[in-house]
Amino acid sequence: MRRRKRKKLKKTTVMGVLLVTLAICMTLGYKQSVLKAQGKEYACQLQELKKQKKQLKKDKEDLKEFKKYVKTDEYVEEIARDKLGLVYKDEIIFEPEDSK
Repeated sequence: MRRRKRKKLKKTTVMGVLLVTLAICMTLGYKQSVLKAQGKEYACQLQELKKQKKQLKKDKEDLKEFKKYVKTDEYVEEIARDKLGLVYKDEIIFEPEDSK
């Protein structure tokens, strides 16, 4: 039986491996910090989008109510009076005088 001789690693090889390992660790640390910052930014955006969603739901409900109101006789009468200036027969309108 022969004994194998163990090869000794050169100092330059060891230093090279250490430098590569250090570079990988630094890169991973940097990427981790970038991802954390992006995560915080996305969390803020998510909160803002949730607020917008809530407001849009409220606006949608308001529009549904307005749609119902538009179909009423009260709305038609209001528009006829305000926009067209129509009045009922025998109705008297009092308007204030211009103050100059």
